[in-house]
Amino acid sequence: MKILIAGAGEVGFELSKVLSEERHDVTVMDERQQCLQRVIDNLDVLTVEGNATSPNALVQAGAKEADMMVACTSVDEVNIIACMMAKRLGVKTAIARVRNDELSQKDAPITPSELGIDVLIHPEESAATEIHQLIKRASASDIVPLAEGRMQLVGIRVEKGAPVINRTLRELALEYRGSAYRIVAISRRGTTILPTGKNRIMALDHIFVLTKTEGIEILAKATGHTNEKIRRIMIAGGNEVGRILARKLSADDQKWDIKLIEPDKEAATETANELRNILVLHGNATDPNLLAVEGIQEMDAFISVTDDEESNIISALMAKHLEVKKTVALVSKSQYVPLSQTIGIDSIVNVKASATDEIHRNIRQGTILMVKALHGIDAEIIEVIAGKNCSILDKTIKSVHFPHGMIIGAIINDGDVEVATGDSVIRKGDRVIIFVQPHVIQKVEELFND
Repeated sequence: MKILIAGAGEVGFELSKVLSEERHDVTVMDERQQCLQRVIDNLDVLTVEGNATSPNALVQAGAKEADMMVACTSVDEVNIIACMMAKRLGVKTAIARVRNDELSQKDAPITPSELGIDVLIHPEESAATEIHQLIKRASASDIVPLAEGRMQLVGIRVEKGAPVINRTLRELALEYRGSAYRIVAISRRGTTILPTGKNRIMALDHIFVLTKTEGIEILAKATGHTNEKIRRIMIAGGNEVGRILARKLSADDQKWDIKLIEPDKEAATETANELRNILVLHGNATDPNLLAVEGIQEMDAFISVTDDEESNIISALMAKHLEVKKTVALVSKSQYVPLSQTIGIDSIVNVKASATDEIHRNIRQGTILMVKALHGIDAEIIEVIAGKNCSILDKTIKSVHFPHGMIIGAIINDGDVEVATGDSVIRKGDRVIIFVQPHVIQKVEELFND
């Protein structure tokens, strides 16, 4: 597929990297030479220096021949205009990253399609949704809902003294025979392991487990976590992510006790007027005196989502030092993810990775229905559909020689969700959830191709 990407920032760079690895024909355009140089130095893609709102620049970048246009610059207006022009030039599908949620509202006076936009991406909404899910599961560092929420991919750290330590996966399978789960990856000191039955779980491992929703509490206990409930929450940042998160929490059946800190006085007043059932404070979340006065040590969760990612990391570390049970920091640079998790922050949410994932999901075609990159490890969770001519139909998983770098995690057959075992059989039309390293995705597509 020929894909034109407008914007060579973090989102554009990561998206170009993923798509070029999947053998798409990618062209990246940006008017900033230094951003394009990073693309040129690291990726095997074409580049064009130019403004995405210029018809001539779009034609030079190949808009007339492109199958898809992805506008992911940092400016909403540029993304909207670029998609409008690209669509008029003949691009089949136009995707725009837009921070302002006005266009995505049901009662919007102008719809995205009227502007030539086929898919509207709102990364702040995705990031807030991810944080909302993490708050509900205090022990989890990552949560990806699958199969309409009936199954979850859960990332969780193995605490010192946990019952699973020094046990092989085969031993654990026997001990927890009645529990529907599968350990699909282990992150250990920066290395990603796709395990077999012989691998042992070690203290401080970061494991990724596919489990039915009802099995999460068993998983938490086995890895040394208590199932304490979160009730008191402090949010640092009244920006778009902070406000969306606060709205989601306010709409829950569970009644949360929420405080929100915003450094800008005008923004704090605006947020307080909008969110009447939340205590909004004007101040800086990195100020230890303010945190102490507002009862940080009594909080169950501290969520830092300001536009300053370094401040988010610092304030989350301060909260963890004061023994807050759950800390979450919002970042935009991918290099902060492994560092932050190493120094003790419970969960990291990368808003630009959320944008990349959402765009990537909409680019996917053919057998692959869903793709989700995971923070801090070299692997993705994907969902594929088994076509009628798929070469592995009606065979047990243990009888198939799969490429190294993939694990079949679960099978969804006619609405029934099954955690995969060696005796599981994939049938025509099944949706299959797979844990896979990026370099193997093309082989997975070939394996399941109809």
